Amino acid sequence: MLKRIWPFGLIVLVLIFAYILVRFFLASMTIGDLVGQIRLQRADDPSVKHVVLIAQELDNPFWREMEQGAEEAADKLGMRIDYTGPIRINPAEQMRLLERAIASGPDGILVQGIVDPDYDALIQRATGQGIPVITVDADEPGSSRLAYVGTDNLGAGKRMGELVLKEAAGKGKIGVMIGSERAENMQLRLAGFRSVISAAPGFAIVDVRASNISRIGAAKQAEAMLKQHPDIQTIVGFSSLDAAGIVEGIQAAGRTGIRVYGFDDLAMTRQGIEQGEIAASIVQSPKEMGARSIGLLNEKFHGKSFAAEHFIPTSVLDKAALNLEVAGP
Repeated sequence: MLKRIWPFGLIVLVLIFAYILVRFFLASMTIGDLVGQIRLQRADDPSVKHVVLIAQELDNPFWREMEQGAEEAADKLGMRIDYTGPIRINPAEQMRLLERAIASGPDGILVQGIVDPDYDALIQRATGQGIPVITVDADEPGSSRLAYVGTDNLGAGKRMGELVLKEAAGKGKIGVMIGSERAENMQLRLAGFRSVISAAPGFAIVDVRASNISRIGAAKQAEAMLKQHPDIQTIVGFSSLDAAGIVEGIQAAGRTGIRVYGFDDLAMTRQGIEQGEIAASIVQSPKEMGARSIGLLNEKFHGKSFAAEHFIPTSVLDKAALNLEVAGP
């Protein structure tokens, strides 16, 4: 008798389980359809403003933070954000993406400046078609862009110079890493840094190299820099992945005792500061840049006017600042 009941009971359990799976699948499909309908309605609704954000590098943590800030602000204001960018830093691809964005006819575009006449022409094309363009992170000052939102890069370079002079032992040879030779923000940071260092007796910038906004690139360039200039005592990195790469380059060169300064607040930078491998980092606020840019576009859509430059403050992240975070208020 038990032998007959056992298979029957097993069949019943299988049928019950199958029923539950089917109901779950149908419910998931219904939810997916509803979400799809809501998104479609938002996309087709002319009252929902469509903004394209073009990053310098798609999955760079800095740009992902900016995307987050833009998305959060857009949700509150009833806008829709399309985020795109080159897989790896590529100014030509940035230009192609800007051209495609203009062709799609959005209500606004957020894009990094790269200081190029052809880029200026594309921005002119956009504004000529009634599409406001705001530059973020790096400006395109000669263009018809509506405004720039980001760091005061000249001021940030000066702040880095003052930080290096304050913590150095009165003299020193300095190496500098910039993300890109073409980027306007990098050139301004370097110019601000030079203005401070050149006025300080006993200090000299002996080498400037580009990492191509790559940790591996920064490591290779730092190692080569130290082999060519073994008397370097400080290396400064002006893009987000530079500091961690510089540390690796120093290790590859078999050197110790070199002070490293970086830019931005990444987990790898924090780890380097905690371990004493990085002295400090100038921290930007990409999330605030994204949010502020969306806020300005919203003002533009409502017929308001505003200034052409909107600087987002920076701060210094060092071991003392990390200790304060741990201690809390």
